[in-house]
Amino acid sequence: MSPERTAAAAHPNQEAAVPPSSGFDAAWTHPLLGRLLRDQGRRRRLDRRHPWLLDTAVVVFVALTSLPDVFSDERDGPFEEAAPASDHPTVVLLAFAVALVVPLWWRRRAPAVTYFVIALVSLVQWSLDIWQQAGLSTLVALYSLALHGSLRILGWAAALTGVQVALAVFVLVPVDPPLLAMFFLLGTATAAIAVGLTLRIRRMYLAALEDRAARLEIERDQRVRLTAAAERSRVAREMHDIVGHNLSVMVSVADGAATLATNRGEQSAEALRILGDTGRQAMGELRRVLGVLREEEDDVRLLNPQPGIRDLDLLLTRVRAAGLTVTYRTVGELDSLTSGVQLTVYRIVQEALTNTLKHAGTGSAAEVTVAADAGRVRVRVEDTGLPPGASPAPAPQTGDAGHGVVGIRQRAAMYSGAVTIGPRDTGHGWLVDVVLDAPSAPAASAPGEQLP
Repeated sequence: MSPERTAAAAHPNQEAAVPPSSGFDAAWTHPLLGRLLRDQGRRRRLDRRHPWLLDTAVVVFVALTSLPDVFSDERDGPFEEAAPASDHPTVVLLAFAVALVVPLWWRRRAPAVTYFVIALVSLVQWSLDIWQQAGLSTLVALYSLALHGSLRILGWAAALTGVQVALAVFVLVPVDPPLLAMFFLLGTATAAIAVGLTLRIRRMYLAALEDRAARLEIERDQRVRLTAAAERSRVAREMHDIVGHNLSVMVSVADGAATLATNRGEQSAEALRILGDTGRQAMGELRRVLGVLREEEDDVRLLNPQPGIRDLDLLLTRVRAAGLTVTYRTVGELDSLTSGVQLTVYRIVQEALTNTLKHAGTGSAAEVTVAADAGRVRVRVEDTGLPPGASPAPAPQTGDAGHGVVGIRQRAAMYSGAVTIGPRDTGHGWLVDVVLDAPSAPAASAPGEQLP
């Protein structure tokens, strides 16, 4: 059986689940980190729905920082004390502030254009001996370009920023000491680029994780579908043997009855001949439709009949020989079940015990109950689970195993079965409980009874 047992223990209603990251789960359960992550998720969803809110907030914030420089009587240089206001009128200062702030509205849609426009305006105002706090927009533009723009253009922008800062500090607006000014100005620009690149890498990493999770989910669904298809093919091959055998018996009986009726001159002879011909035609159609399923087993054809209820004793003997303690109990007339139902019961018990051997090992104990009553069959297999401190033992070869939970569900679905698979109520061990709608086989004719 496949390792769906472990996943279902954590998720009883699922057949498989991708194991979560323990570190990420710890962050979500942490009071402070969990709140920050949830707030970040809410802000991201809000930004997706209304992107203009964040753009407007950035523009307003930078605009408010530039207002003191526009309407103040004093001018603050980057590394000097307050100096008398420049000779430029307020209108000119306001125009430069607007030219530096407004392009930030397009910082995410056109980050490269936004940066180069702001860089050009900054160079012009520095050439006029104007310093404004609105120069903060250059850092925002660099951050946005690192986060949203082309990395090749970002390299040119970083080089241009270094040249601009050096030109401003040494030529256009001399600052004393110039090297210290260069260090701090280039440091802030580097920090803006680094923050943007960090967030960009983080987004790429999260996108890769989401893509990987989506691909893993698709692959898991594909494996489940392929497993289900393989199990259906296997069931179809087994049912081909059962139906073919029963049809052969029906045709033989019909032919014999037709011959007997002909010798007696009875009118039912023609109807019995038609019944035999119809049976042979059905057998031919069955071979043509399901014969393709035999192509993979042409070289390894099984000569043994399909197992039934009586073969459970031999299966349990092999399992006990492997070291697993098994208790077997039956209720009702199980021999009266059809061969298809008996095969389904056998495979369910086989899958459940294989699962126990694989995951609980020989230190566990299992109890198998098969009960037939009022047209229903209930198959219940429960084990005591893995003993404390023990490691799972490798599953021995106990026959042709199916495909775990998928196989059990596919077989039960043929008889409108209800399947319950998961941990026991006691918290230790595993439970497989299947209820099948199982009609009994038609009663055989009495020894002295004759055909009409």
